Amino acid sequence: MGQIGYAASFEQFHPNDLLEYCKLAERNGFEVVTASDHFHPWVPSQGQSAFVWSWLGALGQATNMRFLTGVTPPGWRYHPAILAQAAATLEAMYPGRFALGLGAGEALNEHIVGDYWPEAPTRLERLAEAIEIIQKLFTGKVVKHSGKYFTVESAKLYTLPDAPPPIYVATAGPIQAARTGKTVDGIITVGAADEKLKMLMERFEKGAREAGKDPETMPRMLQIKVSYAATDQEAIDSAVVDWPNGGMNFPKADIRNPEDFEAMAKLVRPENFKNRVFTSADLEAHTANVQHYIDLGFKEIHIHNVNRDQESFIKAFGEKVIPNLKW
Repeated sequence: MGQIGYAASFEQFHPNDLLEYCKLAERNGFEVVTASDHFHPWVPSQGQSAFVWSWLGALGQATNMRFLTGVTPPGWRYHPAILAQAAATLEAMYPGRFALGLGAGEALNEHIVGDYWPEAPTRLERLAEAIEIIQKLFTGKVVKHSGKYFTVESAKLYTLPDAPPPIYVATAGPIQAARTGKTVDGIITVGAADEKLKMLMERFEKGAREAGKDPETMPRMLQIKVSYAATDQEAIDSAVVDWPNGGMNFPKADIRNPEDFEAMAKLVRPENFKNRVFTSADLEAHTANVQHYIDLGFKEIHIHNVNRDQESFIKAFGEKVIPNLKW
């Protein structure tokens, strides 16, 4: 049996509102929460960008759901040793409920510390070194590390869970997919063409087997974006207004400011959302959309409703979508 997750969008909603949405989601059959980790929203009109790590402890108290960061980039805003401490603390407080979702990051959030923003291969190298440090700290041993990107001087985590939290890595390319399978516990990716998703999973499995792991036992998390509303027109209109970045079919990792995205949003049209955000008022169509990814082999699917009406989405999916999925 798989699980459906609720994507808590910190770019769009106040953290108190998100806490209420997660409680409502739990009552309606969602079992996991993915919480985005941004310093800035994509566009100024989205209006929020709270510190997710302050909120995660409150989520653990308010619900019994599993939860993870979706995703946190080590190496700029956060030194990997600090992320290891934060993740170990949450797992110690809520055993078996937290996973550390990591990614290579985006300039939108990471440029604020003023460091040079490198090209993608360097960002992936930094991510790999950060993961190595985090995994060493999870052992509870004293860690000394002098690497290409990071230094750790005699660091030791004293508050540890019985077992370390699993690490998932957000992955969009074949090289990183293989590295993810080899080095961490699970993979995160986003909805894409079937051919690309199959390729990524094949590379993930290959990397896992090379490390002596069984890929069939490893989590494969998929996040999909939808816009559910009372009418099809309202669904697409609200996606254009509330989540214009969803219609931008180009790499976004090097763009620094919400105002730059706002300027580009003026060029976004409803047709740009095709195959990127599933917009529909038809709950049977939404069920078929989620079912398609289940049939591709994903056992954990997190759904981000990109428009503002979260309550209607949560209740409708809880009543008409989640109960009709076949795992």
